[in-house]
Amino acid sequence: MKFPRLLFFLLSLTSLVLSAAPSAVTKGAVTVELVAGQTAIQPGQPFWVALKMNHVEHWHSYWINPGTGYPTSLDWELPEGFTASPIIWPTPHVVKDSSGQVTGLGYENEVFLFTKITPSANLTAGTSVTLRAKAGWLMCKESCVPGETNLELSLPVGTPATNDDTERFAALQRELPQRNSPWTATATRDAKSITLRLTPTSGTTHRPTDLHFFDQDALLDYAAPQFVREENGGYLLTFTLATETKPEIARLTGVLTSANGWSAGRSYGGIIIDAPFSPLAGRVNPNAPSGNLPPAPATLAGTLLLAFIGGLILNLMPCVFPVIGIKILGFVNQSGNDRKKVTLHGLVFASGVLLSFWMLAGVLLVLRAGGSQLGWGFQLQSPVFVFGMAVFMLIFALNMSGLFEVGLSATGVGGTLQMKDGYGGSFFTGALATLVATPCSAPFLAPALGAALSLSAVESLLIFTAIAIGLATPYLLLSIFPQAIKMLPRPGAWMETFKQFMAFPLYATVGWLLWVLAGQTKDDDNALLLIAFGFVLVAMATWVYGRFAQPHGKPSRQWFGRLAAAALFAAGLATGWPKSAPAETATGYQVTWEKWSPEAIAAGQKAGKFVYVDFTARWCATCQTNKAAIFHNDEVLAEFAQKNVLLLRADWTNKDAKITAELARWNRSAVPFNLIYAPGKTEPVVLPELLTPGKVLEALAAAAAK
Repeated sequence: MKFPRLLFFLLSLTSLVLSAAPSAVTKGAVTVELVAGQTAIQPGQPFWVALKMNHVEHWHSYWINPGTGYPTSLDWELPEGFTASPIIWPTPHVVKDSSGQVTGLGYENEVFLFTKITPSANLTAGTSVTLRAKAGWLMCKESCVPGETNLELSLPVGTPATNDDTERFAALQRELPQRNSPWTATATRDAKSITLRLTPTSGTTHRPTDLHFFDQDALLDYAAPQFVREENGGYLLTFTLATETKPEIARLTGVLTSANGWSAGRSYGGIIIDAPFSPLAGRVNPNAPSGNLPPAPATLAGTLLLAFIGGLILNLMPCVFPVIGIKILGFVNQSGNDRKKVTLHGLVFASGVLLSFWMLAGVLLVLRAGGSQLGWGFQLQSPVFVFGMAVFMLIFALNMSGLFEVGLSATGVGGTLQMKDGYGGSFFTGALATLVATPCSAPFLAPALGAALSLSAVESLLIFTAIAIGLATPYLLLSIFPQAIKMLPRPGAWMETFKQFMAFPLYATVGWLLWVLAGQTKDDDNALLLIAFGFVLVAMATWVYGRFAQPHGKPSRQWFGRLAAAALFAAGLATGWPKSAPAETATGYQVTWEKWSPEAIAAGQKAGKFVYVDFTARWCATCQTNKAAIFHNDEVLAEFAQKNVLLLRADWTNKDAKITAELARWNRSAVPFNLIYAPGKTEPVVLPELLTPGKVLEALAAAAAK
C-alpha cells in the first residue's frame, strides 16, 4: 500500500512542477511568456512575476513613454483575492533605425517587465493557482506590427525553493531603476526647455557618465539632443520641450541613466527622478539668451508678494480688461450713492473674487490629490468650456450693446442676479473676473503659480488668496476712498454711450476665445465655420428676445419671443458645439480623406476616379513620415488634383477586424501599406513601405498604364 501512495505523491509533485513551467508564445518578431521569481507562493505574501520578451534582432518594443508607438500592456485576470501592481519598467534606451534616426524609447533583445502580485491570504498548501494576463505590444523595425496574446502561469502553493532561475530573476530586479540614490534632483522649466540639476549628497564619490534622461510624461522632445555639464560638483542637464507642451504637469518624472551605474559595485543603471518644478529664476538653458523673468522667491513671504503683484497686474491683461469696464460702469452708477453703500459694493465684489479663487484652488488641490496633473487655466483646455465662455461673453456684449435688456442694473446679467442694491451683480462680477483671469499669466505670477501647484495645501491656498487680493485691490481702493470715486463723472445720458462702448472689449474677448477654439479644433476643417454659425444663431436668439419678449409687449408676443429665442439659442449651441472630425489640408490642394471600405473603392472606380488607399495608424511612425513627405508635396498634390484621386484611409489605430482581414488578404500584418487603384482596373499597384514623392508618382503612372 505504501508504493501506490508514494507513486501518487510523485505524480502530484510532477504535476505541480509542470504546471509552474511557463509557456512561451511567439507573435511576429517577439516571443513572450510569463515567468515567476520563485518556485511557489505563500498565502498573503507578495511575489514577483515578469513578462519576458525576446525580440528578433533589430526589432524593438516600447517603454511607458514610447516617443512614438505605444507601450506594452498587461491586463490581468487573477484569482479572487489577488491584486497586481502596474508594470515596473526596466531602464529603457533610445531606439534608432538603420539610418541612425531616433524612432522611440524602448527595448530590444531580451527584456523583463515586472509586476508585483499580492495573493489571497486564504490559500491552501498543496494546491496551485493560475495567473492569466492579456499582453499587448507594438513591435517595430522599418514597419510596425501590433502583437497580442493571452498568457498563463500556474504556481503551487507551498514553500519557495531557490534555484538558478530565481537567482537570475533577483539579479534582474536589482538592475531596475532605483528610487533611493546618493543624488538630489531639482527641476525648473521655462517656455522652451526644462533643466534638471543633480547634486551629490555628502560622501558621494562615484561619478556617473553619459547621462541621459527618459521622461515619463512625454514633456520632452525625445529625439532632441540633451545637454549635460558639470557644475559645483554636480550636473546640469538641459532638455528641449516637446512641440505639444503640457503646462499643467507640475513635476518632472522619469529615469536618469548612467553608463557606469550610480554607485561603486552596484549594477543598476537608472535612478528614478520625481521632482516638482521649482519657481523659475531665469532661463536655464546655457545656450539661450538670458531672459527678463523676475527672481524666484526664496521664502513663502516672497512668493506671496509675487502672487499679490501678479494679481494686481492681472487687471491690465486683455482677458480681464472687459470686466474692468463693467465694474467701472458700476462705480459710475453708484457714485451718487452714499459712501457706505459704495464701500459695501466693493467689499461684495472682493468677496466674489476671493470665494471664486478659493473654489478654483480647492478643485485643483482635490484633483491633484487624486493623481491628476492640472495647471493654472486648466478649464481653458476644454473646447466645450471655451465655447461656453465665448457664448456667455457674446450674450453679455450684446446686452451691453442694447440688443436686449434683462434688468435695470448695468452690472447684472440676469434677473436672478439682481439683488438688493445690485450687490448680487457686484458679487457675480468678481466671480467673472476670476473666471476670465485664469488663462492669463502676468509678470511675477508664473513663479507664484508654479509654487502654488507644488507646495502643501495650506501654502497653495495662501498663494491663491494673495492673487485674489491683488486682483480685487483696485476696486476696493475705489470703493473705500470716496474722493477717488468723486473724480468720476456724474451719472447722465452719456452712460448709455459708455455702456455700449464697453461692449467692444467683450467682443474682443469673444474673438480671442474663437482663436483658442481654432487651435483646439485645427484637425477639423468645418469646426470653426460651425462655431461661427452657432454664434450667429445665438446672436439672433438675443435679438428675437430683445425684439419680441420684452415686458412692454403683449403676453402672446412675449411668449412667442421667449420660445423662438430659446429655440434659436438651442440651435446655436447644437451647431457650434465643438466636435472632432479629422481632415487634412495641404497648400494648393485640399486633402480630404474618406473612410476605407471595399464598397468605397468600387464606388470611386465606378465614378472614373483613381483611388489611393492608405492603411495607417497614429502609432505608426513610418506612416506619419510617409504622409509628411507625400501630402505636403506640391507635385504629388497637383497630380492627384489632375487625376481627381479619391483618398481612402483605413485607420488601424484601434483594432479593426475588417482592416486586419484586408491586410491578411495581401499577406501583410503591418502598416504602412498603400495601394493605388486605376479606374476600371481590378488589380491595384502596391507601393513600398517607405514612400517618396517620386515613388508615388511612378506608382500613379503605373496604375494608369496597367
